[in-house]
Amino acid sequence: MKIVRTVNELASITDTLKKDNRTIGFVPTMGYLHEGHTTLMDESKSYADILIASIFVNPLQFGPGEDFERYPRDEERDQKIAKQHSVDILFMPTVDDMYPQESTVNVDVKRRTDVLCGKSRPGHFNGVATVLTKLFHITKADFAFFGLKDAQQVAVVKGLIDDFNFSTKLIAVQTIRESDGLARSSRNVYLSDQERDEAVHLHKALRTGQQLIIDGAKNPVMIIEKVKKYIETHTNGQIDYVDLLSFPSLDKIDTVNQQVIIAVAVQFTKARLIDNIIISENGIVPKAIV
Repeated sequence: MKIVRTVNELASITDTLKKDNRTIGFVPTMGYLHEGHTTLMDESKSYADILIASIFVNPLQFGPGEDFERYPRDEERDQKIAKQHSVDILFMPTVDDMYPQESTVNVDVKRRTDVLCGKSRPGHFNGVATVLTKLFHITKADFAFFGLKDAQQVAVVKGLIDDFNFSTKLIAVQTIRESDGLARSSRNVYLSDQERDEAVHLHKALRTGQQLIIDGAKNPVMIIEKVKKYIETHTNGQIDYVDLLSFPSLDKIDTVNQQVIIAVAVQFTKARLIDNIIISENGIVPKAIV
């Protein structure tokens, strides 16, 4: 595994790789790697000759009250994990190298950000889209891998790739789950034993919504209320949101007649959990999401 720390060095390496007709897979991260990241790394090997992973804590996507300086960092640990998962090039730039001067242009995401988790994080996805624009250019990636646990980010990246005509293909990887269906998250360790038992019902609530669509339900309001009721009945968590939107456009809809996402966020005592399910208009979970 080669560790690269400057934009110019990586750009030179990827120029050579493209001249040699090597395909490049790319997994962007902010480090402190976990199983969600390594699943994406492992998936890349089915698509590309070379795997580039980046570790860059991007200051542009931190808002007021979100402490950039306190974000967890452990370079030695991350390098070990990346090597274990066959990363060929680990890109670890500094902020000064990625943003050497005050930006002339930043990406302003106009849609898909005023719903779900984006409602409470204004400007966050502008920072995500800006850094990814730079990283897609630098890595020259043929494939970029993102987890559907953060489906809103996947939707924004899909819009970025389409709007700016990147040749990069987005590969959205299904959420990794425990055997009982709970979406894996570093936040799960903060659940009490009772909350852990309750948390599994988030996925069951989503499956309840899916079954309603399979059975012919078309009214989003009714489906949302049924999912909310299931969560309220089976957990003591505080619901932040339950929503049903088109996917990947994330628009409000009047009837279920296209691919949709049902997404939930629930606050337990010390952990806020999110989960979602993406389904076609007949209730089937599609293999190809975007």
